[in-house]
Amino acid sequence: MKGTTNKASNFLTKYAMVIALVIVFVLFAYLTDGRLLYAQNMSNLMLQNGYVLVMACGMLLCILTGGNIDLSIGSVICLVGGLAAVMITSMGINPILTIVVCLVVGLLVGVWQGYWIGYVRIPPFITTLGGMFIFRGIGRLILDNKTVAIQDSTFLNIFTMYIKVPGLDDGEIALSAIIVGVVAALYVIFHTVKNRRDRAKNGYRQNSAASDYIKAVLIAALILYYCYLLSQYRGISVMLVWVLAICLIYNFITAKTAFGRYFYAVGGNEKATKLSGINTDKIYFIAYANMGLLAGLCGLLNAARVGSVNGSTGTSFEMDAIGACFIGGASAYGGSGTVGGVVIGALLLGVINMGMSIMGIGDSWQYVVKGGVLLVAVIFDVVTSRKSGK
Repeated sequence: MKGTTNKASNFLTKYAMVIALVIVFVLFAYLTDGRLLYAQNMSNLMLQNGYVLVMACGMLLCILTGGNIDLSIGSVICLVGGLAAVMITSMGINPILTIVVCLVVGLLVGVWQGYWIGYVRIPPFITTLGGMFIFRGIGRLILDNKTVAIQDSTFLNIFTMYIKVPGLDDGEIALSAIIVGVVAALYVIFHTVKNRRDRAKNGYRQNSAASDYIKAVLIAALILYYCYLLSQYRGISVMLVWVLAICLIYNFITAKTAFGRYFYAVGGNEKATKLSGINTDKIYFIAYANMGLLAGLCGLLNAARVGSVNGSTGTSFEMDAIGACFIGGASAYGGSGTVGGVVIGALLLGVINMGMSIMGIGDSWQYVVKGGVLLVAVIFDVVTSRKSGK
């Protein structure tokens, strides 16, 4: 009886946020009379939260190093977005060159902050708090305190256009989205089968076959359903491709590479990690340099989606990224967290935002609800960590 209770408790702990996402999704689907499930809303869910997912992948690496965060990324988004808008609209510079320059600027910002944090050991909170003011001010200077619109079709299409395959997407339904969904669903099932076979061959412990296959089938079904909805509204957007590419790359880095495990090691026990021969200063540096690069990319994504940039662009964006990480299971103490969890956290926030907006609930209550969800997630993490003796 006790073993059954422990298994149930472990299951709830492991999948708490997934269960929460399902509950919130079903709740808002009911409260909005099914409007949340409209094809256009499901497509916009990713467009509106794409920048959160990209930022959260970078923020996760910072948090893994010991619960550290980057408060400056909203300001970097303003700076980079403003630079892109001015270069394209006011200076007439080629959009491809503009994108390259803006990504380099974002990386340089990250390198600047990573140097002070990693090698001089200025606390990340202080360093990035200073950066939040500095880069917001530079962004406003670049924009000359004006709103600058971006109308260059090449730039906008690189980040916001919908993919249209001739012969497949000529009608009202985008068949390419359905094909992509089928391929992705089959890959999930194939990967699960192969992974179980490899683990069995190497003698590794693994979950029961039923749990793994049920999980794979559910994920495959969700992918098929989402792609079906996308096919009903313009198909797959380039923004979705950008977001998926970033999430898959960072999931591979953190889950499959020795380099990715260094971030977990630093957050778990920095002294032991240093004694094992790993340059912990370099890990801190890379985490924040990487965050600057992704913030630069988010500045471009946001500028293209909105179509304009002003001095307030990016305000509180860093809080969405931090919230997505902690809600998705990243530990407030560092050393644990996954990209998959970050995706769950970002989607949970996105569903809450969209559901409340459809219901006509104001921004004030949205802040209250998001803050409450974040607080509950962190309390849950602290309580379960104490129970497990971490």
